[in-house]
Amino acid sequence: MRAIGIVLAGGNNHRMAELSQQRAVCAMPIAGSYRSIDFTLSNMSNSHIQKVAVFTQYNAGSLNRHLNSSKWWDFGRKQGGLYVLTPAMANENSNWYKGTADSIYQNLGFLTSSHEPYVVIASGDCVYKMDFNKLLEYHIDKKADITIVVKDMDPNLDISRYGTVQMNEDSRIVGFEEKPLQPKTNTISCGIYVMRRRMLIEMIEKCAEEDRYDFVSDVLIRYKDIKRIFGYKIKSYWKNIASVEDFYDTNMDFLNPDVRNYFFREYPNIYSKVDDLPPAKYNPGACVRNSLISSGCIVNGLVENSVIFKASYIGNGCTIRNSIILNDVYIGDGTTVENCIVESHSTLQGGRTLRGEDRLKVVVEQGDRYVL
Repeated sequence: MRAIGIVLAGGNNHRMAELSQQRAVCAMPIAGSYRSIDFTLSNMSNSHIQKVAVFTQYNAGSLNRHLNSSKWWDFGRKQGGLYVLTPAMANENSNWYKGTADSIYQNLGFLTSSHEPYVVIASGDCVYKMDFNKLLEYHIDKKADITIVVKDMDPNLDISRYGTVQMNEDSRIVGFEEKPLQPKTNTISCGIYVMRRRMLIEMIEKCAEEDRYDFVSDVLIRYKDIKRIFGYKIKSYWKNIASVEDFYDTNMDFLNPDVRNYFFREYPNIYSKVDDLPPAKYNPGACVRNSLISSGCIVNGLVENSVIFKASYIGNGCTIRNSIILNDVYIGDGTTVENCIVESHSTLQGGRTLRGEDRLKVVVEQGDRYVL
């Protein structure tokens, strides 16, 4: 493909509460065995984008370990590859990323040293499938300066946390508001953009000269009446992981066979880093209904309408309902967990009841797992 890829994965989101204290939002676990960034990286790999940079910053340890090799997504090894770029101190700059535009500016060398004519920029905290080749063809056919992927959302959904766009009959964007209190439209930006590499360099350098740091406000919104900016509308599945509720709902969506088949059985595939774990083990007394159980798990009790991530242990007499149990969680005998998200590496002592009543309950507990 005649494009390089940039994945913006450096931000934090306070709406993720305790879940973002251990990891970047782009490293949030999805569907038992994946991370949210896997979907963007897989889309780029399946679109034959061979050179991809991931800009990380906040709490990036878990994300960096996940991205330790480009082989999981089969990016180009001799010409191209996967580049994980973090803020670095230099003579001309010693700051953290001040915004999305500044993150691109601080890594401008990635753009200037490349030769592909186009750039695909995407956020790493969304779950979706997309052929970026079709997006680029649309961009070229429209003779666009910038193309933004957009989606019509349910009119009953609160979209005030998204950027909303207005388009004319030719799909040209004539209005763009970032997180409006009263949206004028239910069409949102999905945080995926394509443009010419040289034009992006010029616009980012201009932002830096004027001490502007945000890509949406200082590039897209500022230039909407000057540049030819078009919307590319998608109708397929797309979710943004921006809150605890989003994270829960997205994982629960994968209990739907249609969603699972769309992502994991229909071409192209979604790829992730592979852990060498044994298959899940179901001991006598185990009962599983409408749930995802990942590799390395041991189940002794009842699991219903839940997603259990890798290497977790469910004790005897346990009841797990409508919950998400993240990696390497130990749940002692006789414990009931309902409407909860249990953080990775937590240890829940036996004989307890944890239940989210009016809203989801996030459980983070560290204790002695093995007691003599």
